[in-house]
Order: sequence, then structure tokens, then C-alpha cells
Amino acid sequence: MTGSKKNTAEFKIDLCEIDEVVDRIGGKAKDTLNILLSIQETYRYLPQEALRRVCEITEITPAQITGVSTFYSQFRHKPVGKHIIKICHGTACYVLGAQRISDSVRKFLDIDEGEDTDADRLFTVENVACLGCCSLAPCLMIDDITYGHLTPQNTHKAIDSFMRDYGE
Repeated sequence: MTGSKKNTAEFKIDLCEIDEVVDRIGGKAKDTLNILLSIQETYRYLPQEALRRVCEITEITPAQITGVSTFYSQFRHKPVGKHIIKICHGTACYVLGAQRISDSVRKFLDIDEGEDTDADRLFTVENVACLGCCSLAPCLMIDDITYGHLTPQNTHKAIDSFMRDYGE
């Protein structure tokens, strides 16, 4: 599991929590990054309602939030799935078919073109630069569980195995 505090599909944004984050971190422009990190740690993405609240109670502008949150690739602007699938696209994995693995996973999960999360918000898929498991290439990681030596034909087995062993 990713260790999230909340599944956004089940919880409403609590603006009091946003106020507490700002009280703890500060409300100056220099605090923008740490505020965004804290919000994302809580909600697993940056809800617009939370970002509006930050602008209301700090001197941080919407442009500053947009600048920081779009500069750093780890920030998400849409809700994510309960489980994150990271597909390695490092050199070893790329050479051995990482793109075909990505395509196979997205097809198996019925994720629409241009999207990264399945309709049930169970999985979010992202391509990553390297998982550091080159001897397992091509590989993917679901939350903190690694699956290697994948082919387009067996990616579904990795997901099924994960759900059987770690899913709910």
C-alpha cells in the first residue's frame, strides 16, 4: 500500500485540515512547496478546493501554486487510484519492451487513452524512469511489490496476483 491517510473517493476535503497545515508550515510564498507536499500527503492529490483555501488564507497566489505544482512531476491534480502501478521505462526495461508492458496494463485495466486511472479508481498507472530492478526487466511495481520478467501476455497475472495477495 502507498500509506495514504485517505482515499479521496470516500472522504470530503476538510478545510480545517488545510488551515492547520498553513498554521504549522506558514503562509508565505516560500512555504508553497511544503504546503503542497502536505496536502498531497493527506489527499494523494491536490484538490482544487484545498488550493483555493490556501490562496484565501495565505499570501500565496494561484499563479505561484500552479507554477510549483506543475513544475514538479510528483504533484497530481486529479484523484488517484487506491493502488499505484509504476511501470519501469529505464534502459533495460525499455529495450525489453516497457512500452508494450504499459500498453498491456492499460488495456487490461480498461484505462482510456489520455487517462492514468481506471474507472473504479482502484489503479493508477504511471511510467517511471527506473525502478532499480534491471535484472528483472521488464518490470513494474504495484505499491511496494515488484513483479519482473514481464511480457504483454503475463502482465495481467501480476495484477491478479497482487489483488489476491494484497488487495481487499
